[in-house]
Amino acid sequence: MAKDDPSMRGNRSRNQTNGRLRDTRDDKHVGTLEEQYDRDFGVRADMHVDTLLKQTGHSSVNKLIKSGIGKKE
Repeated sequence: MAKDDPSMRGNRSRNQTNGRLRDTRDDKHVGTLEEQYDRDFGVRADMHVDTLLKQTGHSSVNKLIKSGIGKKE
């Protein structure tokens, strides 16, 4: 799968109906995000992303990453 744009991070596929980028699945594990974005959210790696989003008050993974939470220094 090729990148859509040089400024995009990672490889993201688009949906079939309108070509928008697919959302991250809510049942994805936090450990996967921590590896992908080099973060440490301070929770168990097997926690689901939707649970982390509810705890932090963010509506999307993109907003969570941009907030700087868990950023390693």
